[in-house]
Amino acid sequence: MATRCSPLRTTARGRRIWSAESGECLRTLEGHRDWVNAATFSPEGQLALTASNDNTAKVWSTESGECLHTLRGHEYWVNSVMFAPDGNRALTASDDRTARIWSTLSGECLRTLKGHDDNGWWG
Repeated sequence: MATRCSPLRTTARGRRIWSAESGECLRTLEGHRDWVNAATFSPEGQLALTASNDNTAKVWSTESGECLHTLRGHEYWVNSVMFAPDGNRALTASDDRTARIWSTLSGECLRTLKGHDDNGWWG
């Protein structure tokens, strides 16, 4: 039986996944070298995605807490992250004024979107 997880919560060193039923900390996702700005679950709940001031995003297994991929390529802080509805792609937005589309299966950058006049603080 899968445990229903509550939203990821910020800590100075990473993100924590909490059980919505018991309030127990199930996993601590550590690996970023700077503040974590945003996080989200994949539609099926098997993956988590975090954005950091270390200019990276990370794809995590919610079951094991293992970092599956570090998404590198942004030149400044990564502020926003989201999964595509199928969970196989992710979007990151950065203060470098780019957005990037990634494969969550391989960690490969599929496309870089340039031309934004503002930073990456998108909903």
